[in-house]
Order: sequence, then structure tokens, then C-alpha cells
Amino acid sequence: MSMSLNRVTLVGNVGRDPEVRFMPDGSKVVSFSLATGESWKDKITGERKEKTEWHKIVAFNDRLAELCEKFVKKGSKLYVDGQIQSRKWTDANGMERYTTEIVISRFKGDILLMDTKRNDQNDIPSIADTDYHIDERPADIPLDDDIPF
Repeated sequence: MSMSLNRVTLVGNVGRDPEVRFMPDGSKVVSFSLATGESWKDKITGERKEKTEWHKIVAFNDRLAELCEKFVKKGSKLYVDGQIQSRKWTDANGMERYTTEIVISRFKGDILLMDTKRNDQNDIPSIADTDYHIDERPADIPLDDDIPF
């Protein structure tokens, strides 16, 4: 049997406030755009270059949707762990369209708040303040490098 893996990990900034919708069963779905970028110095011109990639994030996990609804705003820095999925849909003009999304299902994936500053109202938690994320290992605990193989 062949093995495969579909896992995407991104760290970036939210491009617009999350949109919350409801599924027919009443569960929440949240979607937003996430920008990741890189910069480099052009070897020929010496000019500083930048490139931004935009990713559509969709979370079907009620707790993560609640986290996003309450605390995530345009500009928030997030860690996102999900799966890449492409789907086909038909637009209002009857044209078939394709989209690629980073999907966080009900049982796979994670979103972590990486903003460390709190605002004056104390309503935006740091990564250590929230219990909404699935990964219970605090970010400041290093991984064990003594792997016995």
C-alpha cells in the first residue's frame, strides 16, 4: 500500500475579517484569507523584492470557528494547519469555476493565535491565553531532540 500525506502549515496575516456561516445541521463554518510572504535581495540589481501569496482558509470545526469569530480580525497573525482541497463550483453565470482552499475539518487541523500583544480591552488573547486550539503543547516547550533512531 502506498502512503500519502496532505498537510499544509502556514503562518501569515489575515487579509479580511472572518466570515461566519452555518451549515444545515447548525454547525459553524468560518472562512478568511491569509497572506504569506517572502522577501529577498535581487542578486543582479541589489533591489529588495517581495512576494505575497493569498490562501483561502475554511474551518469546519465549531471551536475554531468560535475562536475566529471572537478574536481574529484583519491583520491578525495566525498559525494554520490543514489540508489542501480543490473543488469545482458553478458561478451565477453558469460558468464552472475551480477553487483551492486550506480546509480545517472537524477533527483534523488547527488555528493558533500568534499575536502576543493584547489591546486595551483585553479581548484578544495571546497564544498561551486561549484554550481554543487543538494542539495542547505550549509553543514555548521545545521538542525533544534525543530521538532514539
